[in-house]
Amino acid sequence: MKVVRNYLYNAGYQILALITPLITAPYISRTLKPHGVGIYADTSAWIQWFVLIASIGIALYGNREIAYVREDKEKLSRTFWEIQIIKLVMTIVAYIALVIFLKVYTKYTWYIWVQSINVLAATLDISWLYMGIEDFKRTVIRNTGVKILSLVLILSFVKTPHDVALYIFLTGFSVLLGNATLWPRLRIMLTKVKVSSLRPWRHLKPSLALFVPQIATQIYLILNKNMLGIIVNSTAVGYYNNSDSLVKMVLALVTATGTVMLPHVASEFAKGNKEAINEMLYSSFDFISFISVAMAFGLAAVGLHGVPYFYGRGFEPVGPAIMIESAVIVIIGWSNAIGVQYLLPTDRVREFSTSVIIGAIVNFILNFPLMELWGLMGAMISTVISEAMVTGYQLWVVRKNVEFKRLFTNIWKYLVGGVVMFIPISWMDRNLHTSILSILSEVVLGICIYGLMMLILKPTILAKAREMVRKKWGNK
Repeated sequence: MKVVRNYLYNAGYQILALITPLITAPYISRTLKPHGVGIYADTSAWIQWFVLIASIGIALYGNREIAYVREDKEKLSRTFWEIQIIKLVMTIVAYIALVIFLKVYTKYTWYIWVQSINVLAATLDISWLYMGIEDFKRTVIRNTGVKILSLVLILSFVKTPHDVALYIFLTGFSVLLGNATLWPRLRIMLTKVKVSSLRPWRHLKPSLALFVPQIATQIYLILNKNMLGIIVNSTAVGYYNNSDSLVKMVLALVTATGTVMLPHVASEFAKGNKEAINEMLYSSFDFISFISVAMAFGLAAVGLHGVPYFYGRGFEPVGPAIMIESAVIVIIGWSNAIGVQYLLPTDRVREFSTSVIIGAIVNFILNFPLMELWGLMGAMISTVISEAMVTGYQLWVVRKNVEFKRLFTNIWKYLVGGVVMFIPISWMDRNLHTSILSILSEVVLGICIYGLMMLILKPTILAKAREMVRKKWGNK
């Protein structure tokens, strides 16, 4: 039950990280217009490279390392400060690199400087510490108030298409403030350590090993936007960003299992319990399949008219784009289970890195012809193919360690349920007058249809859920 509870907390945390731009999206889209949204998305894509430099793979590496030593408070304290010193040094490197970059790239210079608040926010981000000790509740609670404040500020002060810089600042400041609220509790969680006992540079090489796949990942998360801005225009970047933001919000519910399971699996790996690790993978993979298939088909079903209505007039191209991109909800969900929940905590970083690098190379190669031919839609197709390559390679490298039959035992049931749900919901989206009421009706009906199909097809996840409830309430 602890893993389930942590999943719910982390799902809340991941959604919270996206909830402000999601709630404000209809307002911002109508206020800043497609061009303003495009400037925000374009400059955000560039600054993420420098956020990556400042973070240097710490999110995954720090989570895992803290999980290894969480039973020893002194080791935990020393490990935390060593890793944080690395982050501070890399933040300085990131800002030096940014200054050099802006000597060459002079488009939207002011906006990129405003975006640089996100680099400082990355430095203060110590959520990896809380996740390593499996304390997800505190992170969610502390950030809720900050996100609400950010929402109020954006709705209060962003009023015209000329407020792009202000919107960028308020969005970045909310992240910075949210990360800062995680620090006060350190005086309770950690013990004092001698500066002379710290050996921060021992973490540099292994964190760089995880930095490589993160850089590769960003090629098809960020470079798509960079290349769209160059090959097409900034407005296309805005369309891509709006589609991607909505997909990532849905994905947060799916990939939240990865952050929860990584420290859990790492702890079992440290004990040498390989059988338990495989059992956790089977359960996690099945749950991810169950939820991701429903979300992918559901989002695709309401995408054509419901999503453009959500963002407002001028954002019609987002509809077909999100119908294509929704496929990655399932694909990334599977790679999250294999890569983040299995390969990383069992110290198979090389295989994980290789999978992501393959995806990045495929994405980079495909972007040129597909963007030239189909613009925004070409970028979406390239993204889906690239993510499929990542997942395919990861499945291939674990073929001797896991039973595919157990991984995919219920997938046909989920796919049947998804298709049966998609048909009537898609018809409603295309034929009914689009409104808030119609979209809500489609979502509720889709959940009911998928749920009913699961009751008819009886995947094993239902029996597991009943057993968990019985254990939880049977002991009361």
